[in-house]
Amino acid sequence: MVFGGIVKSPRGDLSTQQALDLAKLYLDNACKTRDPDIALVLCHDTEVSLSDAKRPTRRAEDVAVRKRIGAVYLDLGKLLYSRGHHGEAQASFKKAEKLG
Repeated sequence: MVFGGIVKSPRGDLSTQQALDLAKLYLDNACKTRDPDIALVLCHDTEVSLSDAKRPTRRAEDVAVRKRIGAVYLDLGKLLYSRGHHGEAQASFKKAEKLG
């Protein structure tokens, strides 16, 4: 990767809201692309960002944040299901249900 040694990614320094916003951006782009391989990569990036967003909420138990994260997991599951990735969709649906 070209930027590996030049620019450090601030991904680990993002707030919960920033990680959630990033997940939504990835998901929006996954929905828009017609290329199934790119869509799957963006779905993976969505899940990574959602995982980053969930980390602080385990301690804080912020119900509103957990619901917003759950809603994005639900949307991710719907997209994965529509693209034929039923197993991955079910995993996303379970995470959404767990978060409320």
